[in-house]
Amino acid sequence: MKIFSTSISALEKGIQYSGMKHKAISQNIANVDTPNYKRKEVSPNFGQIYQDAIHAKKTDSRHHDFTGTSKQAFTINNTSHSYSHNGNNVDIDKEMSDLAENQIYYYTMIDQLSGKFQSLQNVIKGGKG
Repeated sequence: MKIFSTSISALEKGIQYSGMKHKAISQNIANVDTPNYKRKEVSPNFGQIYQDAIHAKKTDSRHHDFTGTSKQAFTINNTSHSYSHNGNNVDIDKEMSDLAENQIYYYTMIDQLSGKFQSLQNVIKGGKG
């Protein structure tokens, strides 16, 4: 028996993704002046995987299952090109922009998850505030 809807599971994966992205961005910022450091990024295809998981329906037995582990979606890639004379390829402006964008994404996921739990709490209380 599933207690929570699939949307709660999808929101959980979104929050996990945001946490991984925050960690990668933080490492990039911390190593902005480290010689030969190559920036890390979380696989950009996760957003599509997340959207597909929300709307996915298996219509044929030959299709792949839509379930998977979070490790499949949360790959961290090193980029190889360099922007600096010391071999470092971290652009601090891009990292700060990515950090702000990720923070908005995180708070959006948390807000949606909080709304789901508030709805559940309302149902448990019988609709009485």
